[in-house]
Amino acid sequence: MNTKVVRLNSELFPICEFEAALHRQQGYELLAVEANTPAAIIEHTADCDVLYVISTSLPTAVIESLSKCRVISRIGAGTDKIDVAKATEMGILVTNVPDFCVPEQADHTMMLMLALARNLPLMSRAFHREGRFMDLLEQYDCNQRLSSSVLGLIGFGQSAKEVAKRANAFGMTVIATRRRREAQDPEADSLGVELVDLDTLLTQSDYISLHLPLTEATHHLLDGKAIGKMKKTAFLINTARGAIVDEKALIEALRERRIGGAGLDVFESFNVFADVEQCPLQHPLLDLDNVIVTPHSASYSQQSREDVSITAVANAAAVLAGRMPPEKNIVNAGVVPRNPLA
Repeated sequence: MNTKVVRLNSELFPICEFEAALHRQQGYELLAVEANTPAAIIEHTADCDVLYVISTSLPTAVIESLSKCRVISRIGAGTDKIDVAKATEMGILVTNVPDFCVPEQADHTMMLMLALARNLPLMSRAFHREGRFMDLLEQYDCNQRLSSSVLGLIGFGQSAKEVAKRANAFGMTVIATRRRREAQDPEADSLGVELVDLDTLLTQSDYISLHLPLTEATHHLLDGKAIGKMKKTAFLINTARGAIVDEKALIEALRERRIGGAGLDVFESFNVFADVEQCPLQHPLLDLDNVIVTPHSASYSQQSREDVSITAVANAAAVLAGRMPPEKNIVNAGVVPRNPLA
C-alpha cells in the first residue's frame, strides 16, 4: 500500500510489540514520530493519510496542513486537544475509543476514595517517618465509614456507572447528575442511583467524582462558587480532565480547609507528560497534606493498552478500506469524508 501512516508520541508512549503487530497486519509501514510543536508535527504529517495521536495537541495549524489525511485516530478517549471542528470542515474523520480504560478509571477512583476515607498518606507518613502516629488517633476517629457516606457522580456515562457498581459493594448511597437528567436510564434504576441536579449533588455528597469530557460547557464547571457549596468534610476526586475544575479555587478551598480534601489524577496547570527539569516538582497542590495526587495514570493496565490499540487501529483500517468506522467511535459524526466511505 502506498499509504503514509504517522504515529505521534512514539517516545512518550512507545509502540509496544502488541500495537506494532496490529499495524503490520494492515500492511502499511508506520512512521513513528515524537513531535510536540505545530511546526515539528507538520514536518512529518502534512502528507500523511492516517494520523495516530495519544496526548499531543493538534491545533488548527496542524489540521489545516493535512492535505491528504483521511482519519485522525485518537488512541484514547478524550479529543479536547484536537481541533475537531477544523478537521470536520476539511473532511477528516476524527475517531476515538470511547470505552477506553473504563474499568481502570473506576478502580482508580475507588482507590483514591478509599485512601482519602482512611487518611492513608497521613497514616503511612506518621508510621514510617514521623514516629507520632499515636497522636493522630483523634484525627482517625473523625473518619467516616463509607457505608454511611454519599457518593456524587458528575456525569453518568460508562465509567461513572462502573464506579457506582463498586460503591454499591461498599454500601454507599450514590447520586448522580448529567446533562439530560430527565432521560430514562434503566441502569440508574438497577444500580439504585438517584439522578439529581448539580446543586443538590454538591450539597449532599461526601465524595464527589468527575466523569465527563472537557468541553466549553464543562470548563471550570466546578468553579469557586460550586466548590463553595460542598460540605466542609467532602472530598473531590478527579480522574477526568483537570480544567473541569478551577484549580486556583480548589487550592484555596483546600488550604483554608473549606473542603475535606481531594484525590487528583489530572491537573489544569501542570502537564505531567512534559519534560520536568526541576526535581522535586514544584506545584501548590503537592504541598497540601489533604491532597492525594497520581500522575495521570488512571488508564494504565496491560489490558487497557491492548484494548485501545485494537480499536484505534481498527478505526483507521476501516477508513483505509473505504468504510465508516463504528458510529460510536466517530467523534465528528456529521463529517462529510474527503474520500467517500461506505
